[in-house]
Amino acid sequence: MNSWHLSFLILATLTFRVFAAEPPSAAEGAIRHSYLVLGGRTAVIGEDGAIRWEYAGGSRDGFILPGGNALIAWSDRVEEVTPAKEVVFRFTRRPENAEIGTAQRLYNGNTLVTELGGKPRLLEVDPKGAVLHTVPLEPETENAHMQTRMARQLRNGNYLVPHLLAFAVKEYTPEGRVVSVIRTDLPELGGRPGEAWPFTAIRLDNGNTLVSLTHGNQVAEFDPRGALVWRVSNDDVGGRFQDPCGSQRLANGNTVVGSHAAIKGVSMIELTPDRRIVWSSDHPAAAGVHHFQILTTNGKPEPGMPLK
Repeated sequence: MNSWHLSFLILATLTFRVFAAEPPSAAEGAIRHSYLVLGGRTAVIGEDGAIRWEYAGGSRDGFILPGGNALIAWSDRVEEVTPAKEVVFRFTRRPENAEIGTAQRLYNGNTLVTELGGKPRLLEVDPKGAVLHTVPLEPETENAHMQTRMARQLRNGNYLVPHLLAFAVKEYTPEGRVVSVIRTDLPELGGRPGEAWPFTAIRLDNGNTLVSLTHGNQVAEFDPRGALVWRVSNDDVGGRFQDPCGSQRLANGNTVVGSHAAIKGVSMIELTPDRRIVWSSDHPAAAGVHHFQILTTNGKPEPGMPLK
């Protein structure tokens, strides 16, 4: 375990003593999560189902940071907010673009922001809001809303970027060169008519890439060559996927998936590698969830950098 992961465990334990109440008693083996939801509502939900913290809704992406603050992206801005709701960092979308898609806090303390529009790009922003570096993107469409979503910096310094209408997850160097492409319009995923648009792309520790495929109502895992190695569709989950946008791979190997179009009923489910559903959420605050972050499981913080 590296020093960053160790600090995350220590700080997260302290953080969630503030956010989470004591979990209720439950049957042996029952799974309870506390989690951050981003979408119509922006909230931290405790393991007992109580809302522990809530902020401005309409959010798209975000993280609870190791120190306890929340980093949140909306279509027009990114903010870092303390548990007391004090804004300690803000970046506002530049006028030449139409939307902000995502935000990620980098290892160096800067923030990665995705802008969509006439100049689709990744921006590395310092804590004072100054743009230090720009990476131009190749989304293959002028439709700003559909250009890209959950871009993430990888450990090697490159960037993993899902492009919805291009049916492609592209890995970019810091100079903007595309070094690998994972296609999602494969026949086994329904091809282009199946609308397997990549929304969230996660580079796993084994080198594979987990991708949420929104309108295709699937989640798929690809090996480094782009071959399909694991897939969950609505046939496996009784039709519970309704536009799965956000997903997260947990440390135990399970995958949690959120359904953006689920306005009522179950909007989040957790699946084992053999596709069994072991946890779900129908919490009203998670209705229409755009993305999320699992924070704790049965009182223990989810370890390491969130794979989301």
